[in-house]
Amino acid sequence: MRIGIAGTQTTELIAKSIKETLSDAGFESFYFKNNSKVTMADLVIVLGGDRGVRNYFHSTLDADTPVLGISESESNGALAQIELKELPTYLNRIKKQDYVIEDVPRIGVKIDGKNTYPVLNDVAVFTSKSATLMEHILRINGEEVWHDSSDGVIISTPIGSSAYSMSAGGPVIFQAANVFGIISVNSLDITRRPIIVSDNSIIEIDEISSRLHCDVVLDGIDRFKINSKLEATRFTPPARIIRMKSDSTAISALANKVKLAEELLAMPPSSKLLLKILEYEGSMTQKELASKTLLPDRTVRLAMKHLMEKGYIKRKVSMQDARQKIYEITKLD
Repeated sequence: MRIGIAGTQTTELIAKSIKETLSDAGFESFYFKNNSKVTMADLVIVLGGDRGVRNYFHSTLDADTPVLGISESESNGALAQIELKELPTYLNRIKKQDYVIEDVPRIGVKIDGKNTYPVLNDVAVFTSKSATLMEHILRINGEEVWHDSSDGVIISTPIGSSAYSMSAGGPVIFQAANVFGIISVNSLDITRRPIIVSDNSIIEIDEISSRLHCDVVLDGIDRFKINSKLEATRFTPPARIIRMKSDSTAISALANKVKLAEELLAMPPSSKLLLKILEYEGSMTQKELASKTLLPDRTVRLAMKHLMEKGYIKRKVSMQDARQKIYEITKLD
């Protein structure tokens, strides 16, 4: 069996260590930074946790090769269930192909008629500045469903339903469901509720207008300016994710988030923001957190100190760079 090793933020040192581990177990492996060699692999190990897996599927040209997501820290993610330190204990099962390959749906996205990369979690439309209303029409298969004014709209896959969508009041969707969720965020219409549609639907957010320009946000990472219309459909092929653990990530994610939500109520706003970023993005450095949240460095330091004192997050030395400290959510039991 030939195993590819990928990860946009992976160091050569970590890749070399994994290659040696795989070689000792009788595997042939290779590390690649682009898509030129992916078709040569029987499976691909993708480092970087859920965020690394999402980034990989944003750019890969071959979604048929199954992916095993690995996190360098404690992992209870929806896409990356295995910790790097656990990998040796799973090699015998990998050799026997004793695992399940799950087809994870992706959303194909068109912005003003132009294709972008497909998303695994969600696609959202918001104004370029928060707390500014956006007017839009939602159409499903060409039929108008609502004409609304709100902070924005989120279209979510089942995997993404326990991320940003859930924070905005959307439902948790079990991963086997062939549906997408649509949430109008903070609508002026107090009767507006999230809706669930078949993943065979053609979803259009049309006639978008605001006093500021609007952006499409893909998987919470990249922003693209939009003038008028977003189209979202099921993308083929789906992402093929290797599952080594039998527990339901939908159920475990929901249980963890319910416990976390109860504790969030008593936290300062800056601590809440950092915790939600770490929950959604995975392990990050202090510099990355400051950049992502746009909070002052001092505010980030105080919020992290509060979260560590309460036991919500912990600090570790990065395996990619021993000089860097990374912060992550403490695993909830």
